[in-house]
Amino acid sequence: MSTPGSSPAQEYGQPYPTAPSGGQGLQPMPVAPGYAQYAEPRGPVGKIRPTGIAILLAIVTFGIYTLYWYFATHDEMKKHTGEGLGGVVALLLAIFVGVASPYLHSHEVGNLYERRGQEKPVSALTGLWYFPGIFILVGPIVWFVKTNGALNAYWRSVGAQG
Repeated sequence: MSTPGSSPAQEYGQPYPTAPSGGQGLQPMPVAPGYAQYAEPRGPVGKIRPTGIAILLAIVTFGIYTLYWYFATHDEMKKHTGEGLGGVVALLLAIFVGVASPYLHSHEVGNLYERRGQEKPVSALTGLWYFPGIFILVGPIVWFVKTNGALNAYWRSVGAQG
């Protein structure tokens, strides 16, 4: 172990002079290369939407509920973290470039976990269940169950009731 002032390359956690008056402090934790630093989310917690009910609403409303779901969930994620597409942009993308929405949604849900330093349960690659998964008919359902389930689990982990 080196002592303060004895070596330009001090070890992490060791005291080092911080002021001309000889004040002591601790070196900051090293940041691993390639990992972004995120601020702790401080916005409101989102709503838990039961997967089965959401699928039923999507069927009963002939898909209109899915547009609301994209809007509401993206809006909640943006308010919670201060980052992401937000509800209006997500809704416009769902209407005009619908095939991109599953990829973007899964990516943003995965980023909620990444901001906390956890492994992403879903990512943009999860969108492959939606397209080309639609050709096996159950692909979009698998995508929705995985993505909505991960989002609900995140909201529960930050205190949402439901």
